[in-house]
Amino acid sequence: MYEERPARLDGAVVWAHTPAGPSGGAVLPDGCMDLLFHDGRLLVAGPDTGPHAAGEADGGAWTGVRFAPGDAPALLGVPAHTLRDQRVELAALWPGGRVRRLAERIADAPDPSTALEALALGLAADAPRPDPLTRAVARALAQGRTVADTAATAGLGARRLHRRCLDAFGYGPKTLARVLRLQRALALVRAGTPYAEAALTAGCADQAHLAREVRALAGTTLTAYTATATGG
Repeated sequence: MYEERPARLDGAVVWAHTPAGPSGGAVLPDGCMDLLFHDGRLLVAGPDTGPHAAGEADGGAWTGVRFAPGDAPALLGVPAHTLRDQRVELAALWPGGRVRRLAERIADAPDPSTALEALALGLAADAPRPDPLTRAVARALAQGRTVADTAATAGLGARRLHRRCLDAFGYGPKTLARVLRLQRALALVRAGTPYAEAALTAGCADQAHLAREVRALAGTTLTAYTATATGG
């Protein structure tokens, strides 16, 4: 079972996943990074460029804080592109003793998700405020604006925008735009919007374009995704 709620940290989401069986769906690219707690361990999920197994094979419950796109690198102290398509122990990024104490505190808490959220809030309090330019880039691309228009509005050249996106999101602006467009389309599909309408509304050229993006980024088909997402 999967549940999520808005976090007290701006733009973030707190989620919990308790496997109900031996297999389940995949985590799809969303432009975000997550701080994870599982089996007494703290981990970081880097930005994905393709589907990632949800973790049921490890058994037990997972708790996470999914940060807003572009926010996690400043909180964790690592450029996003160094963790692309990876799940790494937080102890590989921070001193082991500190991570061990934090993990023990979360494990002993009555509600690990609340304790993990408190950790994220503490990180945000000690870090610089989110970069408004990074937020503006993510917002523009999420709205379907072109990379060229986004770069011009941000006052950045193409190369500088690409470097900033690699550090903040883990991949360049074109890939980020594709990921965010896919998420828009799949949200519409989950809400019952016909495929062709969802494709055009999200910014795809047509339904065939959306189908290709689902295969490339989600590793499945529109029909299979809909059946999984709706329990059909």
